[in-house]
Amino acid sequence: MQGNNHCPPLTPRSRLERLLREREVRKSSRYTQSTEDGRDELYNDSFFVSENGNEEEFTETGFADDRPRKQRLLVVANRLPVSAVREGVDSYHLEISVGGLVSVKEFDTRWIGWAGVNVPDEVGQKALTKALAEMRCIPVFLDEEIVNEYYNGYCNNILWPLFHYLGLPQEDRLATTRSFQTQFDAYKKANQMFADVVNQHYQDGDVVWCHDYHLMFLPRCLKEYNDKMKVGWFLHTPFPSSEIHRTLPSRSELLRSVLAADLVGFHTYDYARHFVSACTRILGIEGTPEGVEDQGRLTRVAAFPIGIDSERFIRALALPEVQTHMKELKERFAGRKVMLGVDRLDMIKGIPQKILAFEKFLEENSHWHDKVVLLQIAVPSRTDCPEYQKLTSQVHEIVGRINGRFGTLTAVPIHHLDRSLDFHALCALYAVTDVALVTSLRDGMNLVSYEFVACQASKKGVLILSEFAGAAQSLGAGAILVNPWNITEVAASIGYALDMPADEREKRHQFNFKHVTTHTSQEWAATFVSSSSQTLYHFATTGLQGFNATLTEPVDALGRGDQIKELELKVHPDLKEPLKKLSDDPKTTIVVLSGSGRAVLDKNFGEYNMWLAAENGMFLRLTSSEWMTTMPENLNMDWVDSVKHVFEYFTERTPRSHFELRETSIIWNYKYADVEFGRLQARDLLQHLWTGPISNASLDVFQGGRSVEVRAVGVSKGAAIDRILGEIVHNKGMKEPIDYVLCIGHFLAKDEDVYKFFEPELPTESSPMAKAMLSNSSRPSSLPRFSSSKSSSKASHYKKQRSLSNLERRAIERTTSDPWRPPGRDRMSLYEGSSVLDLKGDNYFSCAVSRKRSSARYLLKTSHDIVNLLSDLADRSSSPPT
Repeated sequence: MQGNNHCPPLTPRSRLERLLREREVRKSSRYTQSTEDGRDELYNDSFFVSENGNEEEFTETGFADDRPRKQRLLVVANRLPVSAVREGVDSYHLEISVGGLVSVKEFDTRWIGWAGVNVPDEVGQKALTKALAEMRCIPVFLDEEIVNEYYNGYCNNILWPLFHYLGLPQEDRLATTRSFQTQFDAYKKANQMFADVVNQHYQDGDVVWCHDYHLMFLPRCLKEYNDKMKVGWFLHTPFPSSEIHRTLPSRSELLRSVLAADLVGFHTYDYARHFVSACTRILGIEGTPEGVEDQGRLTRVAAFPIGIDSERFIRALALPEVQTHMKELKERFAGRKVMLGVDRLDMIKGIPQKILAFEKFLEENSHWHDKVVLLQIAVPSRTDCPEYQKLTSQVHEIVGRINGRFGTLTAVPIHHLDRSLDFHALCALYAVTDVALVTSLRDGMNLVSYEFVACQASKKGVLILSEFAGAAQSLGAGAILVNPWNITEVAASIGYALDMPADEREKRHQFNFKHVTTHTSQEWAATFVSSSSQTLYHFATTGLQGFNATLTEPVDALGRGDQIKELELKVHPDLKEPLKKLSDDPKTTIVVLSGSGRAVLDKNFGEYNMWLAAENGMFLRLTSSEWMTTMPENLNMDWVDSVKHVFEYFTERTPRSHFELRETSIIWNYKYADVEFGRLQARDLLQHLWTGPISNASLDVFQGGRSVEVRAVGVSKGAAIDRILGEIVHNKGMKEPIDYVLCIGHFLAKDEDVYKFFEPELPTESSPMAKAMLSNSSRPSSLPRFSSSKSSSKASHYKKQRSLSNLERRAIERTTSDPWRPPGRDRMSLYEGSSVLDLKGDNYFSCAVSRKRSSARYLLKTSHDIVNLLSDLADRSSSPPT
């Protein structure tokens, strides 16, 4: 077998190869901070994530780069990452905004935006421009009228509610249409003002990165100035379905303006799909797997989930001031479980729903009354807006009622704060929390959930997360997902989270912690800008065969269930007693042949007297003995690193996907990812595998329902069954033929040669035994048979062919060389192997599970059918002969 020492060429041959190369470069380089003139490095090479009215959770960092020259990046957002306060005629005080800074290490970055202050005079504008230049910021000067109509009007009164599914405002005046048009005119004017500043500072080769719904018109303005300009646009909120977006009067003009960009990015695949659907249904142009195509021009559309600077939070936990806060909180709430909510006081955050669910939990669980406290941080937002004032009153009323109902003289169940906390206090609060509760009714991402996970290395608290937050697609594996509108469901989830065993908390936390620490804000920015600079893109954003889906507990076929529980394979509880009876029967031999690893089989079947064949038969043992290997001595595994490299890349960009590295194979599973997106990613993954890492290797690629597996040639269940049978014969000293064989499995198509291995001449009529086993009408489907086109003569020929080729031929080969031989095991004789498989057709039963197209004779639809069948067999096995 030839090895595969795949080395990428100096010049990447494909878009994906280039992205993989860049990913490795970023991983190998440590993100370090630097300064060019000795100042605080926080200002260098940084990027402002978002601004108020959108995502309120941010990060700070900076990068260094040892390259002598960098490509320039112009980041354009409504607000600069600094705020200016005028102190005199020609002087300003500058402060880092509450919003965060994210580095794009590979680029020489400039920021363009509004400084948050009205500067009508020329002297003031020159002074502010000079002050901001020291921080690599370039101001856009907006007057008060423009700000009111563009920002307060069109952005926050029309686009923001619409994108969060709140609909357009219903104003009781006839001037509504005129108001919309006036605000949209101001919106276009403001976007043109941003474009004018960009054009003044643009240099050939620059990459321009536009941000958020405030600047949807900007890509068009920039392309009209220079159609060669590389422009990317990213949305930090949800993008609604086409049915919602089509209600916007300016729907078509905004869509076409965004499509002028080369790359359009969103937090999740759902938002990207909605955007493409809106372009298709509203504009009538073609959507493709890569984006939107209009008159031969392709605008690439992709999902780039944002992250946080997780290291900043992890480092903060060791600071003395944070430790002091943590100590105070633990003393203050000693003996009580702490639940936490951190939200902007906004209609989309679902704060009333959260508090009402907590009330229902207290109603139904009186034993928790004095043992749990909910800390709700509600940061004020748009306090001058009547709707927000109404929401504030509503929340205060609910909190007061619950505290009055369940509180005591010394303690209340809810602590509600209408203010923000400083960074150190917030980190301490995250760290002591047992359950974080995020109940957003609609959220672009919600980075509070990320921050909570980053601070939970010690506590390993539970995250309850709304399925309507973008973070649900990334952290859904370890979180408890809820529908915040379902108060009963949320209340039940609170109870489950508070009583969750420590081992389950650990597993859930590890899944989410790994995602938060690898999908950082730096990686997000670098990936988007790198793709944008090349005007290329890749969609970001993944049950394995063997004993699972056959002997395991039933799971959700669509992947909407609890991923943590489903990934931990467990024997169906109703099968334990039948398996015990059957395995204790001296005349019955049970073999569990699985693609799973040895540890999984040991954990599930170690208590039974049976044979375990792990990793598709490459490892074998009787449960009373040690593991032996049937792996070929010359099996070459040099290909693993290059394939793992590709699988890691797609796992990072496919939320809720994962890959499993085994000793003889590697599997990428996307069962829990978005169905449509997972298929697109799998197609891209397969294309890259065949043209890159495995193009010259002796490997097999198996595509399951929602998985991709790569194995060395010869590693299959069918190839292993011969050797497994030989070991069993040798161990038992079997001389007489086997009475009958029952083979049940949910195999990949290429593993179904297991069924054919035992296939004798097909029967013409069922035997009394077969009728007795399969005639019980209470058993679902009564093992419906698959249609077979094989004739008796053909089957007879196959039987003879099989007997020679599978057993006799290999036994003969073993007399000279046995590369599959386990260490220390004597060679199996020809007599031992060939004599035991003289099966009669009536005594062979092959059953596929859940597969409608199979080489097996019979179909078992569900795991319950398997339980019923094996229970019957166990009962018959234990009954005395008559």
